[in-house]
Amino acid sequence: MTDRIQQNILEEVADLRTVPEGAYNIRANGQMAGRNSTANIRISTKTGANGIDIHIQPGTRNESVHIPVVISESGIEETVYNDFYIGADSDVVIVAGCGIHNGGDLDSRHDGLHRFYVGKNARVKYVEKHYGEGDGRGKRVMNPGTEIYMEEGSSMEMEMVQIKGVDSTCRKTTARLAAGAALVVRERLLTHGSQEAVSDYVVSLDGEDASADVVSRSVAKDDSYQKFDSQIVGNARCTGHTECDAIIMGNARILAVPQLEANNIDAALIHEAAIGKIAGEQIIKLMTLGLTEEEAEAQIVSGFLK
Repeated sequence: MTDRIQQNILEEVADLRTVPEGAYNIRANGQMAGRNSTANIRISTKTGANGIDIHIQPGTRNESVHIPVVISESGIEETVYNDFYIGADSDVVIVAGCGIHNGGDLDSRHDGLHRFYVGKNARVKYVEKHYGEGDGRGKRVMNPGTEIYMEEGSSMEMEMVQIKGVDSTCRKTTARLAAGAALVVRERLLTHGSQEAVSDYVVSLDGEDASADVVSRSVAKDDSYQKFDSQIVGNARCTGHTECDAIIMGNARILAVPQLEANNIDAALIHEAAIGKIAGEQIIKLMTLGLTEEEAEAQIVSGFLK
């Protein structure tokens, strides 16, 4: 792919400057733009639906899968279904993400459903980044859905990032964990202008000693709106924690809804939520070092979202 706009988006959502090593599937403007499978990771076009199937062989280690989506034309709307079958005892990194450049008057929209079937004792790191740019009047809309099914002893670490340019997003994530499975979610989110972002997590801890840690750090600026709705359901002896830590600026609005449901006497569940503005003394301290007020705010926000 040599288009400058598309290449810039790939760098933003997947840190790709060249064709990645290992398995990959690159989707651009509704079409497959590149694909590679390996001996242990097979990517195939889904039958009966728009999307792909990714099969990772048991015992696969130190391999990665990149599946970025790029939209650089105004008016494209698509829904994609991707299924991941991750074999037992494997240890892999999966890098997804969607970037939209909209320079026109029509809305561009990407909706996607990712389903993960994580095998016994498998380990997965999943990175999903959303990014928008372009000076057109058309909106940049992304609505990702994620379903996770984790077998005994498996673990999954999710890094969910949206820092710039997405006008509207609704992220829905559900997970079911068997005995000894562990899920860690780290969400980082920035909204500005009149953007809206909703994050909805429901994690069911079904097996003994399953655990979940779902944490969101977000900044809402200008007239934007955010909602963080996180529910952890303990159906066995388990541990669960969910947390929302947010900075509010300008005329923004933030709604945090942490929820806990204990259906077992040995379910140990905790939730935390904090929303507040940047402390004035923080800004003053940075301004004494030579920064303007705007630069001080930007420095604080950048550090908070790292």
